[in-house]
Amino acid sequence: MSADPASTAAAVEQPSADEVRAEVRAWFDATWDPERPLAEWRDLLVDSGWGCPGWPPDRYGRGLPPDLARAATEELRAAGAVGPAVGVGMALAAPTLLEHGSLELQRRLLRGIATGRDTWCQLFSEPSNGSDLAGLTTHARRDGDEWIVSGQKVWTTGAHHAAYGMLLARTDPDVPKHRGISFFAFPMRQDGVVVRPLRQMNGRASFNEVFLDEARVPHENLVGELHGGWGVARTTLSHERGLAAGLFGSLPPGGGGRTREEAAAEAAEYLKTYEWYPQRAGRADLVAPVAQRLGRAGDPVLRQEIAALHALQRAAQLTAQRAGAARKAGRPGPEGSLGKLHGSAIARAAAAAHSHVAGAHAMLDGPDSLEGGIVAEVLVSVPGQSIAGGTDEIQHDIIGERVLGLPKEPSVDADIPFRDVRTNRRPAP
Repeated sequence: MSADPASTAAAVEQPSADEVRAEVRAWFDATWDPERPLAEWRDLLVDSGWGCPGWPPDRYGRGLPPDLARAATEELRAAGAVGPAVGVGMALAAPTLLEHGSLELQRRLLRGIATGRDTWCQLFSEPSNGSDLAGLTTHARRDGDEWIVSGQKVWTTGAHHAAYGMLLARTDPDVPKHRGISFFAFPMRQDGVVVRPLRQMNGRASFNEVFLDEARVPHENLVGELHGGWGVARTTLSHERGLAAGLFGSLPPGGGGRTREEAAAEAAEYLKTYEWYPQRAGRADLVAPVAQRLGRAGDPVLRQEIAALHALQRAAQLTAQRAGAARKAGRPGPEGSLGKLHGSAIARAAAAAHSHVAGAHAMLDGPDSLEGGIVAEVLVSVPGQSIAGGTDEIQHDIIGERVLGLPKEPSVDADIPFRDVRTNRRPAP
């Protein structure tokens, strides 16, 4: 079969990586002013299409394929330019909108994400459902051109400062649970939305519970098909699992000037919420140095444990490289779930190694304790690694069913109307 003429022509018309780099550098040299206010620079960057070169040309991009988009971004970084805003908006909301959102919704919301004017949060988890995300009871009813939403979400990072939330709500309780959910770009700053912080056992309060009481969202903010939110949510989750190692994109470059300083301050303020995440991941990098400082590096059993931990890390790095290659090719796959499980295994192994190295010192907190309390924080934070972003049990199910082709997990409620499902909360009306 001969090649499609249109696709052949498109392939011929694609510039080379060197041409893209030259064009980016020329635009940067003509535009960059290190004393320009950050908001003004981001406006210029996003409107030029070079901030998100893989996005479509009519949606603040250049329509470049992954390899050329990567070349453009690398050139900007090499030049010392500040890029789009960091955060879950760029990491999760933007790719979900690009895959499932209407053209109007993309044009209206993507710009605020890339410039950083609108931060996002994820309104998925609920207190009554745990890992059974499809069993959610937050519900929305149609009222003209709007939907009225009531319910409760939990473990919502960044809800206290978010402009929008990626909301899953039940819009049809008369069909099986996976088929009656819709996905909305939900405005957070309105009456009927109450955000309360959750204090964790490590002393942090980065998560929130969100109460929705007759809050409203325009119908035009529906992402994907009505009642088709489960498929949209799976896209978001695939990016979340795949981006576990680099969820927040590329941090601002060092150097002087107002633009870089404002970008660094913005990123630092945003990332305060996540500053304990390295402890949640186990801080495997500290195990060997602490063992050396405590004079335990010669313990043969402990050395084997540290070596095994290093091997786990190396395997995870290789899996992350595979996942990155799949994402760049536009094919996120099971590597995200594999990487998530690797992260949990590393965190648990690191916590155990920290305990064996430090002994009773690992229980002491405060600035005068081991590593200034970091080791103690590791021990109380690591359990969260097996829960966040989809529990280990869910990842095992995904790999077993979608990769290994094993029979699906037995279910008693997947094929009956959600209204008839017994829950520990009253089903949606």
